[in-house]
Amino acid sequence: MTLRLPPRRVLIGLLATIVVLTPIVFLWARSLVPNDLSPMSMGYADYGGGPVPEHLHHGEDVSQLIGPPTQKPDVVVDLVARKERFDIPGRGSMDGFTLNHTSPGPRIVAKQGDLIQVTLHNDNVADGITLHWHGVDVPNGEDGVAGVTQDAIKPGQSFVYRFMAKDAGTYWYHSHQVSHEQVQKGLYGVLIVRPTPGDVIAAVHTYDKVRTVNGEYGERRVKAPGPTARVRLINTDNGPMAAWVDGAPYKVVAVDGTDVNAPTEVTGKSVLVTAGGRIDLEVRTDKPVRIGLGGGPTTLVIGDGDAPTGAQPTDRVDLLTYGAPKAIGFDPAKATRVFQYDIGRRIGFFDGKPGLRWWTINGHQYPDVPMFVVSEGDIVRMTIKNTSGQVHPMHLHGHHLVVLSRNGVKATGSPWWTDSLNVEDEETYEVAFVANNPGIWMDHCHNLPHAAQGLVTHLMYTGVSTKFHLGGGPDNQPE
Repeated sequence: MTLRLPPRRVLIGLLATIVVLTPIVFLWARSLVPNDLSPMSMGYADYGGGPVPEHLHHGEDVSQLIGPPTQKPDVVVDLVARKERFDIPGRGSMDGFTLNHTSPGPRIVAKQGDLIQVTLHNDNVADGITLHWHGVDVPNGEDGVAGVTQDAIKPGQSFVYRFMAKDAGTYWYHSHQVSHEQVQKGLYGVLIVRPTPGDVIAAVHTYDKVRTVNGEYGERRVKAPGPTARVRLINTDNGPMAAWVDGAPYKVVAVDGTDVNAPTEVTGKSVLVTAGGRIDLEVRTDKPVRIGLGGGPTTLVIGDGDAPTGAQPTDRVDLLTYGAPKAIGFDPAKATRVFQYDIGRRIGFFDGKPGLRWWTINGHQYPDVPMFVVSEGDIVRMTIKNTSGQVHPMHLHGHHLVVLSRNGVKATGSPWWTDSLNVEDEETYEVAFVANNPGIWMDHCHNLPHAAQGLVTHLMYTGVSTKFHLGGGPDNQPE
C-alpha cells in the first residue's frame, strides 16, 4: 500500500496557518493573569531615578501596619454585609448588597482625632468582601484591599478595622473585593470627620442605571440647617459628575477632604466631582435652593417651598486657578523620585480575552506594569498622561497629591490637594506628594470596570512586604 502525501497546496495552507496562529497563541498565553500572584513579584520596579535598594521585597509585612491595637475606640461600628433585595425610595426594590440591611450603609461620623473601630461581618456575600476607606490616609494594614493588605472576608467571617480620624473632611467607604460589581450593587457608605451643624450630605450613586442621592431617586428634600449649608458632594459612580446650585451662589470650600484657601463666590458655573471624589460647597439657604447632580430627575432641594430649576451651566469652576496660593509644606523642585504614568490602549488579549482596545500603563499591560518604588520621606513628582481615548479618574490610596500643572499650565490658585483626579483624554497632569505613609498602595483608575480590565498598579515602599496574594485560595479579586 502506497502512502499518499497531501497535495502541496494543502501543506502550504497548513504551514501558513501555523505561521499565523503561533504568534496569536503566544500573545494569548502571555496575556493570562496568574491565578496566584503576589503584588511583590508582579510587573517591574520603577525607581524614578532614586536609590535602588538591595532587598526590595524584604521588610515589615503590611499586616503589622495597623491602627492603635489596644487604645479604647471613640467610635464603634458593627456592619453586616448581605446579598439581599432592598428598597430604593422613589423607584422600587432591587437585588444587590447591603450593610445592616441598607444601601448606602450606615453613615459613620467622627470627631477629628477619634479612634474609629469598624467590625465587618460577612453574612452571605459569596465572593467575599472588604472595606476600603476612600480618601482616608489610614495605616496600610487597614486599607481594605483584597490580595494586597488582607484576604477577602468569606461568609461567616469577620474583620476589624481600626484607624485614627486624623484629617477632617468628607470621605466614603466601599468594598474592594470584586469592587466593579459590589460597589455598583450597594456596598458603600459615607464617612464624615469633624461634622458641622450646617452639613447636608449628597452622596450620588447609580444602581443599574438608576441615579440616586443618599440612596433615593427623584427630587429629594431636606430642611435648611440654617442660613448657610455645607453641602458635602460625594460621587460614588464610575464617571465624572457636574454639580451646580440653582437659586444661590456658592463657594467651593473643600476638595477631597482638604479645605480650599480663600474660596470665592461662584455664580453660573458647575463644579466637576470626579468618580470617587468629594467636593464641599458652602451655599446660602435663606431661600430654597436646588443642587443639580449631573442632570436628570434626581436632585436635592434644601429648604421648604419651590426651588428654581435650571440647566447645567456650560462654564465650570477651574480648580487650577480657584482660590489663593499658600505654602504646601515641601518643595516639589527637590523631588528625589520622578515617575511617568502614561495611560494608553492597544489591540490584543487581556487574561485570555481578545479585545480591540485594552488599557496599558507606560506601554505595558497588567500585570506586567511598573511598580513605583519609593522610600519613606521621599519627595515624589509624577506626570500622568492620558492618550487612551477615554477619561480616567485616577486614585492613589493612602496619600493626597498636590496638582502642579495641567497640560503645561501651572497651578495658580489654592493648593489643589486631591486623592481622585479626573484625567481627560489628551490631558497631562503633573502632581507631587511626600511619601509619608509606608505600605503597598493601589494606584488605579476609579472607573472600577477599567481597573478590573487592568488599569491598576501599585506604589511600593522599600522595607515593606505583603504575605497576601491576588487570586489563590482566598480568591482575592480587588477590582
